[in-house]
Amino acid sequence: MTTLITKIEPPKPRISKALLPYLYLLPAFLVMGVITFYPLVYQLIVSFTDFQTKDLRLGLNSPVLNFIGLKNYIDIFTAGLPVQNFEFFRILIYNFWWAITNVMLHVPAGVVIAVLLNSEGLWFKKLYRAMYILPVVVPPLVVATVWRNIFDDQYGAMNQFLTTIAQLFGGTEVVHIRWLTEYAPPIPWLLPGGPLTKAYYAMMIANFWLGWPFMTVVATGALQSIPKDLYEAADIDGASGSQKFWTITVPLLRPAMIPAAVYGFTLSFNLFAFVFFMSGGGPARSTEILVTFAYDLVRNLRLFGAAAAFSVIIFFVGTVVFLITNRITRATESYTEI
Repeated sequence: MTTLITKIEPPKPRISKALLPYLYLLPAFLVMGVITFYPLVYQLIVSFTDFQTKDLRLGLNSPVLNFIGLKNYIDIFTAGLPVQNFEFFRILIYNFWWAITNVMLHVPAGVVIAVLLNSEGLWFKKLYRAMYILPVVVPPLVVATVWRNIFDDQYGAMNQFLTTIAQLFGGTEVVHIRWLTEYAPPIPWLLPGGPLTKAYYAMMIANFWLGWPFMTVVATGALQSIPKDLYEAADIDGASGSQKFWTITVPLLRPAMIPAAVYGFTLSFNLFAFVFFMSGGGPARSTEILVTFAYDLVRNLRLFGAAAAFSVIIFFVGTVVFLITNRITRATESYTEI
């Protein structure tokens, strides 16, 4: 008889189930560490120094680099930076005002246009919906450049349009409004603590063209989900069009429009390319927002330490904005927590 001897191999070690998710996440952590966390830590260290052009070659190892503690932060809050027309809290207030007023225009306009385009019997609905999505796909840089030319005080289309309107009512003089360079605010009391120059209103017009289509897209999708039975029941009860809008349409649009409004606020709050290429923060920094000023500290003044400190402040401001908006929308909660 032949005896079969079976070789018993030792059991292979298995990775603990508790460690397995972290093993899968390790590549993402490595990438995020290189492109996100390391720059953040480096920037935080730089914010406590007088880092300038002289230190670019050796970085933190530069022998002439000085540790100055909280001086950059103190200079920012006390307007101690060597920058003309700079007040941190004025820029912060204007930044919030800019974002809020944009949302206050974009959301109602988007809802009204969506309701109009959703009316029964309207011809060429698909054509209209294809046309109003075009501003969404145009880069803000292009939009800012085009509208900057439109509001040019010498050859801009806006002044030419206003001149034509004035001539229809008997005017003979050419309209010459310095939209982007005039510092005197047309409505001095509108924003206490900071002038709202004509450049602000020009940028509001341009960003309105850029912002309302997205709100219309969101509102259109939400309108499609509203049951028609509700409107039919309202018709039977004798409700008017305005009553149906305020009692049916608006309440059922709210769950979709609130997150869209929060997204629009966040986007407008950090709309760097549009502000930088249309007004450059001028005139006299009256339309400067936080991100454009941080960039200006690097591009023009080469104050890398102050710019790093300013960016850290922007990070904390953005975190507060995120926590508030997340509280409103409850975007990060799971269904079991709601």
